[in-house]
Amino acid sequence: MKRYKLLKKLMVISMILVVSISVVASSSNQQEKILIAFSQATMNHPFRVAMVEGNREYAEKNYPDVELIVTDGQNSAAKQVADIETLIARNPDVLIVSPLIESAITPVVKMAMDMGIPVVTLDRRVNTEVTCHIGAKNYPMGVKAAEYIAEALNGKGNIIEIQGTAGASATVERNKGFRDTIAKYPDMKIIATQYCDYVREPAMKFIEDMLQRFPKGQIQAVYSHNDAMALAAIEAIKSAGRMDEIKVITGMDGENLAFDSIKKGELTATITYPYCAPEGIIYAYKIAKGEEVPKEVVLEGKLVTIENVDEYIGKGI
Repeated sequence: MKRYKLLKKLMVISMILVVSISVVASSSNQQEKILIAFSQATMNHPFRVAMVEGNREYAEKNYPDVELIVTDGQNSAAKQVADIETLIARNPDVLIVSPLIESAITPVVKMAMDMGIPVVTLDRRVNTEVTCHIGAKNYPMGVKAAEYIAEALNGKGNIIEIQGTAGASATVERNKGFRDTIAKYPDMKIIATQYCDYVREPAMKFIEDMLQRFPKGQIQAVYSHNDAMALAAIEAIKSAGRMDEIKVITGMDGENLAFDSIKKGELTATITYPYCAPEGIIYAYKIAKGEEVPKEVVLEGKLVTIENVDEYIGKGI
C-alpha cells in the first residue's frame, strides 16, 4: 500500500514537472517572438490599405517569428500620436510609422528613438532622425508631372492643382516640384489650388466649384496629387460636359482604377508611387535581427500613359 502511494506521488510529481516545463517552453517561445508595431496614418485609401496588407501578408508567409500589430490613425494626427504612444508602451523591437503630418508626428517619433526603439518611416517623412526611411522621392514626381503636362500642352495653358493633406511631406514636395517646374514656362499658370486630403469627395466638390468659376476655355489641365482625387475630378468634368475642353488630367500613386481610366482615354497619365510593401516589413525585420540597413531606401515611380498602360493593368493598388 505504501509502495502504491509512493508510486502515485511520484507520478503526480512527474506530471507537475512536465506541465511546468511545457509552460516554461511556451513562455520562452512567446518571448522569442519579434514584436513589430505599425502605425498607419489612415486606412481611407487603397494606397494605405495596400501598404498595410502587403506588409502583413509578407510577414505571415515569411516571418513566423514576428508578431505584427497595426493601428489606424483614421486620418487624425491626434489619434496617430496616441496610437504611437500606445505602441511605444508595448516596447516593440521595431516601430514602423507612415505619418499623417510631419510636424505633429515628429515629437513622438523622436521619443521612440530616444528610448532606443528603432523607427522605420514609410512614404511620408518626419523632421527627426529615424533608423530608416523608405519611399519614393515626391519632389521628382511633381517635376515629372509638370514636364508631362507642359509637353502635352506645348508649354501653354491654365492648370488647376488638387493638393493632398496640408502639412504632409508628400503634399509639400509634390506641390513644390510641380510649381518649380511650371515656373519655367511663362505661358503656363496654376489658376487655382486647394487641399483635398487625398480623398474623392472634397476633390469632386472643389472641381465642381472651379468649373463654375472658370468658364469654358479657361482650364486646360488638372494636376492631382493622387489618383483618387484625379478620378473624382474626371467625374465632375464629365458631368459638366467639359472633357473635350480639358486636355490633360494627371494623378499619382498607380491605382488599378487609374490604369483602367487611362485605357478608356479619360485619365491622361499617372505616376506610380510604390506603396512600401513588402519593403517596410523586410527592413524592419533586418533591423530587429541586428542587421545594418541604409538610412534611406528610395523606390522608383513610373510615368504611365496610354502608350504603356497595358504593362500595368491589374498590377496596381
